Amino acid sequence: MKMTFLPISRQDMEEQGIKQLDFVYVIGDAYVDHPSFGHAIISRVLQAHGYSVGIISQPDWKDENSITILGRPRLGFLISGGNMDSMVNHYYVSGRRRPNDAYTPGGEPYKRPDHATVVYGNLIRRVYKDSPVIIGGIEASLRRLAHYDYWSDSFKRSILLDSQADLISYGMGEKSIVEIADALASGIAVKDITFIPGTVYKTKDVEGVYDGIRLPSYGAMKEEPRRYAESFQIQYCNTDPFTGKTLIEEYPNGVYVVQNPPQPPLTTLEMDAVYDLPYMRTYHPSYEEAGGVPAIAEVKFSLVSNRGCFGGCNFCALTFHQGRTVQVRSHESILKEAELMIGDKDFKGYIHDVGGPTANFRHPSCQKQMTQGVCKNRQCLFPEPCPNLEANHSDYLTLLRELRALPGVKKVFIRSGIRFDYLMADPDDTFFRELVEHHVSGQLKVAPEHISDVVLSKLGKPKKEVYERFVKKYYKINEQLNKKQFLVPYLMSSHPGSTLKEAIELAEYLRDLGYMPEQVQDFYPTPSTVSTVMYYTGIDPRNGRNVYVCRNPHEKAMQRALIQYRNPNNYDLVREALVKGWREDLIGFDKKCLIKPRKMGNQSKTQKPDSGKRQKNNKKGQSISANLKNHNTKNTGRKKTIRNVHKKK
Repeated sequence: MKMTFLPISRQDMEEQGIKQLDFVYVIGDAYVDHPSFGHAIISRVLQAHGYSVGIISQPDWKDENSITILGRPRLGFLISGGNMDSMVNHYYVSGRRRPNDAYTPGGEPYKRPDHATVVYGNLIRRVYKDSPVIIGGIEASLRRLAHYDYWSDSFKRSILLDSQADLISYGMGEKSIVEIADALASGIAVKDITFIPGTVYKTKDVEGVYDGIRLPSYGAMKEEPRRYAESFQIQYCNTDPFTGKTLIEEYPNGVYVVQNPPQPPLTTLEMDAVYDLPYMRTYHPSYEEAGGVPAIAEVKFSLVSNRGCFGGCNFCALTFHQGRTVQVRSHESILKEAELMIGDKDFKGYIHDVGGPTANFRHPSCQKQMTQGVCKNRQCLFPEPCPNLEANHSDYLTLLRELRALPGVKKVFIRSGIRFDYLMADPDDTFFRELVEHHVSGQLKVAPEHISDVVLSKLGKPKKEVYERFVKKYYKINEQLNKKQFLVPYLMSSHPGSTLKEAIELAEYLRDLGYMPEQVQDFYPTPSTVSTVMYYTGIDPRNGRNVYVCRNPHEKAMQRALIQYRNPNNYDLVREALVKGWREDLIGFDKKCLIKPRKMGNQSKTQKPDSGKRQKNNKKGQSISANLKNHNTKNTGRKKTIRNVHKKK
């Protein structure tokens, strides 16, 4: 059978001999038939099980006819907002609109609505009132129960209710979508599909739910945010397929949203089967005239080797989406895909990445996970590596060596995140040395996120001294190999737990390094993360303790400016932060100072932090409001060369 794209028009259906599609898949992204795109995997998995699927990409949500172009599906509609949450896709953390969309032809913005899954669901429901609607993807998965929505600053219901869908397939979805399809094909009404792991359904009768846990009601959580923190901790402890329970969330008018336990993780054979499907490995040819789909450039010559992450970063939603159990593909499957890439006319000899959520996780953190599940109240790496942790890079090392040996491959890079504390926990340095020798393209990007242990404890990241040991070892190995490669640390401002004191502490650390980041990420509260719960409730859901939260835009701008204190545009914000933080000792001409005093003859004496008066030297062109307006843009001031990053003393 000739490989071809899935139908996107009635003409395609006719050419492929399809009179009526089993499923119509409505997506917020452009149609890219590549296994790095969720819609490609789900549709190809269904096709492999004998179901026909057509794609409606980025329909005009203001036109009901846009949803009818493939006709009524035999079994139902599938919806995904896209590879990213549509709100993250549209907005910076400051609330400004992003100027382009990498998942749209030509990078054109605004081709999908805000809250795309909800809008598409309601559009379908208006036209096809009784057709089954199943939602999935990252947007639906992370909003499957009541959640805080940063963009509206409100507490929202389950997306199942707001979208008027019948079911959510949460997580990665390959297993649950096939079970849903089989149930619908057997004649089971969608309202009666309540038994499939990895799904969420709505009902008015929960008497038959076996061994379920009742979460605080939506009304109680909305009225008292602390109840949401309690609910989230219960959810977090039930994300594992071996130990997870059914969760029940009550809404007004006797409606319940019920979450079944997760699907079991994919075996290596199952992972291989998913990635060995006949993908076209590129975007639909109809996008050529617009210049193609920019997002393909990042993944076209990259290889997915694993899923899941036991890293447990609190600002990351992977625990709720892919889970904490690492799942891997076989070497044979990955090498087979690499050979396909090598045969591509655009391949230049460079494999851009071999990894996943965390590149150097190639097996579960301990063998117990595969029979008893992950620990409910204990992390594998935080605050210290668990005694049962198996820190071993041998399998990953062998895979990389095999890829390097393929004819036509010049270099194999690792651009997925490297978990440096896991690397340091491995008693064998062989992988570390080969990482430095073969897999770094001049600079290695790592994510300490912060250097204050107070903030790191809220981030779920290792202590500062672990990062410093890693840095020292990295440069030592570079020296031994006669290489001059550098580290670029990712840093985050305004995460819960960070006050001006901790922000100044980070600025001093960067001063001592002689490094100023060109870009800094403000903490972005996205659904289904521990950090977002802290941001909304002011409570750490893990222990119920209060957490300081920076919500004021002006203070957020100050914390961000401190990380880029050398940028002249940030002077006023940095000075104000130092005054308010009682650190005026850092304003002066000493080498330890962050900024110099203004060279103005009429400059007044420094005011006390609580005076609240605007400094006289804060001219209109340098106003705080101007800094606030631009605090989320790329630094345009003086830049330090990357060679100064982590400069050795």
